[in-house]
Amino acid sequence: METTLTPEQKTDLQKFGRRLALLRKERGWSQERLALESGLARSYLGGVERGQRNIALLNILRLARSLECEPNELFS
Repeated sequence: METTLTPEQKTDLQKFGRRLALLRKERGWSQERLALESGLARSYLGGVERGQRNIALLNILRLARSLECEPNELFS
């Protein structure tokens, strides 16, 4: 079943993705490196960074641990 997102939800996903990409790049990491560190697929991370994926809470926590930041930093 496909879920239709509101424009506001799409914007929220894009903001999260941009923040994730910024934190990753601040560490000098490629998407591949973050994928290896977090155990998530590089293609999945690319979709998250482009705002095309509705990331699950457990994956947000995995990314925060991998980036050594608090989960709330991904939402700043």
